[in-house]
Amino acid sequence: MGGLYEKLVEYGRSDFYPYHMPGHKRNMKGQPLEEYYNIDITEIDGFDNLHQADGILLECEKRINRLYGSDETFFLINGSTAGILSAVSCVVETGGKILIVRNCHKSVYHAAYLRNCEIGYLYPKLSDRFEIAMGVSSEDVRQRLETEEGIAAVVITSPTYEGIISDVEKIVETVHNYRIPVIVDEAHGAHLGFSEKFPESAVSAGADLVIHSLHKTLPSPTQTALLHVSGNLVDRNRLRRYLSIYQSSSPSYPLMAGMELCFDIIEKDKEKLFNRMYEYWEEMLGKLEQCQVFRIMRRQDIVQEGMKDFDVGKLVISTIATKWSGQQLYDILLHKYHLQLEMAADSYVLAMFTIMDTKEGYERLTKAILELDRQAERKSCITAKNAGVKNTCPEISCKLTEAMDGEKEWVNLMESRGRTAADFVNLYPPGIPVIVPGEIYDEEIISRIRDFRRHKLTIQGLNEKMEVICTAAGGRTRS
Repeated sequence: MGGLYEKLVEYGRSDFYPYHMPGHKRNMKGQPLEEYYNIDITEIDGFDNLHQADGILLECEKRINRLYGSDETFFLINGSTAGILSAVSCVVETGGKILIVRNCHKSVYHAAYLRNCEIGYLYPKLSDRFEIAMGVSSEDVRQRLETEEGIAAVVITSPTYEGIISDVEKIVETVHNYRIPVIVDEAHGAHLGFSEKFPESAVSAGADLVIHSLHKTLPSPTQTALLHVSGNLVDRNRLRRYLSIYQSSSPSYPLMAGMELCFDIIEKDKEKLFNRMYEYWEEMLGKLEQCQVFRIMRRQDIVQEGMKDFDVGKLVISTIATKWSGQQLYDILLHKYHLQLEMAADSYVLAMFTIMDTKEGYERLTKAILELDRQAERKSCITAKNAGVKNTCPEISCKLTEAMDGEKEWVNLMESRGRTAADFVNLYPPGIPVIVPGEIYDEEIISRIRDFRRHKLTIQGLNEKMEVICTAAGGRTRS
């Protein structure tokens, strides 16, 4: 059992009286979350301080660091978002230029906003077979670095939300030739590298800053994450400063204990758990080969399209060859089979598996998909729409920061052509922008948002009146 958790439990049972925060005073006997409150403390004597760790919290971080192999590891209790904001702020000066993959999470854009960055884009390859954005290659990165000056950092996402893994090692090698740091948003890859059956982590691939969301793919509480730093291109003191800015000054001890307990599980049963997961995964994919209409994404599909690898645990089921939308399949699985998937896009759904899934969990979804595949009606003609990100940049009229901070007004989507976006529009999940503030609405973007609405997907940045936020055109700004 983790040392931090044991110490919290011991303290909760002691006769120490709390004349300090939090206000519940560990006096919640008989309440639903009584055990939680008993270990919920602030930075009192003997329990260290996350923002200047030199005791039990530092030892927890060092222990986890040894498992991943970076130079240094930091706890994140404000999720991977705090790690992204801190990483970008650390290596990019105010007004600096940053090169990012277009299908990155909105937190990367928020970091660029906070630093008033000039943004350059890397456009991922698009898969016609599955209508999703893939990853980027080292050659893509090299060409941009050769032709553009002043880039302070490169940010890539690997794995993507759908599990696509880029060749991080080659990308890092390419970028380091220019003495530029690489930030890898590996939020969905905290489990990578713990088994030879799984792809390697971006940490072992040499990335300078790697962010992991523990709660996404490991048995850790929601909101827990890690930031790893390696090499000599990152100012560690500056990084600590931004971590203290973007994280709560009152970090949750139950969350930090949850991270430690997560790695108790990993250290104790790593081989058994990951082998079992891989066995269940392969068995499921073998059965799903019977599908005649649904397209199931497999590692060989990704490699054939030029990507490095595919993450075990991300099941992408494409409806592109059927008359169902991804949302329709998602709803049937939810309401008829009581199977709650991770997300729905217009032409696919995503289910996630981890080391904590049971054999029954795999079998229930497998059975449901095979049944529905027999019922699904095939399209007479399949036209790929590439509902992922565009592979060309929309016209840009101003910087992201200028658009977000300027006067704004709501504009009907159908009247937005030629107008400048003043807020993001994206599906959530995964939070990847369809349009970024400062970019101009065109017919393709409008059509994609309309398709999302028609398929009843969850869209952020579009209200019930089918309006989007644009920069003001001299008219009265509405809130």
